[in-house]
Amino acid sequence: MRSNFARWLFAVTLPAIPTLVQAQDACPDRGQLDAQYCDADGDLVADTPVDPAKWKDPSTLVFSYAPVENPAVYAVVYQPVIDRLAACTGKKVVYYSAQSSSAQIEALRSGRLHVASLSTGAVGFGVNLAGAVPFVAVGNDKEIAGYRLWAVVKTASPYQSLGDLKGKRVAHVAPSSNSGNLAPRVLFPDQGLVPDKDYKPLMSGGHDKSILGVLSGDYDMAPVASDIIERMVARGDIKADAFRIIWKSETFPTLGVTYAHDLKPELQATIRKCFEDYRFPEGLRKEYPGFDRFVRITYKETWKPIRDVAEKSGTPYNKTAYEASQKREAEAAAKKAAAPPAQPAPVATPAKP
Repeated sequence: MRSNFARWLFAVTLPAIPTLVQAQDACPDRGQLDAQYCDADGDLVADTPVDPAKWKDPSTLVFSYAPVENPAVYAVVYQPVIDRLAACTGKKVVYYSAQSSSAQIEALRSGRLHVASLSTGAVGFGVNLAGAVPFVAVGNDKEIAGYRLWAVVKTASPYQSLGDLKGKRVAHVAPSSNSGNLAPRVLFPDQGLVPDKDYKPLMSGGHDKSILGVLSGDYDMAPVASDIIERMVARGDIKADAFRIIWKSETFPTLGVTYAHDLKPELQATIRKCFEDYRFPEGLRKEYPGFDRFVRITYKETWKPIRDVAEKSGTPYNKTAYEASQKREAEAAAKKAAAPPAQPAPVATPAKP
């Protein structure tokens, strides 16, 4: 039976190959999107497939929050959102605790992830390489939530400006991070500090890891997203008087919530309405002070400043840049894993009475 199935699959696949090529060639425009996607309407995101046979209507939806901080924390914080999504769609919703933005993008691309909150710098890769469609962001009735890039040092350190950090240990977050890597490469040079020339960026693997590394003395300075630091202070993870901000950028939009482009149109509409009509419970309002809802966005307009940073930094959101980013992240992770563990501080022996 397996042999008959294999012959049938071979027979139907061969004629399908030119059909697929013709379908791709028929796409009027795909911009920077991967070859499997099309952007006929010019909104810079992948169109929903024209063929209804390609629409997905899974019985279980998988949701993931951007791994910018402790994933376990946000599994709890976002449980009300998960419950809301389940109630809206009538489907089971499970949480995917991704350890990296690359893991989220690969899960979206493979069809294993359906709704994902992506970090600012990862949204472009999700759109172009995984068919993600950004549709809402955290906000209020006047604006979407934003953040600034803060250059942070330990309070007791001698550094007063970015120019003071030449030759010092500076932590970046990850190659794909906007505020943690790309924006500093574009914005720091005008402030007298050139990455890769005046210092070699050390990839920490997370905004929280960067700030904690500064406070522990592992790094002299770190570019970190302001909203993440503010939430860490609010939770009591760090003290506000333990660090100083020596430089601030203009405001960037924060996380973008996306869904897979090939979900059934009716399901897409339900998900959009579900998020747009939702009002945050107390736990989420504490995480996002001053913001109480999800606000409609478009990738074309809302993410334009982020795309500009990516282009100016020489890291556009294409496959080549993504693969280079993945390689750098893997090398940084391997190097960190190979490093000898830190020795615990000796415990003082009480004096004998």
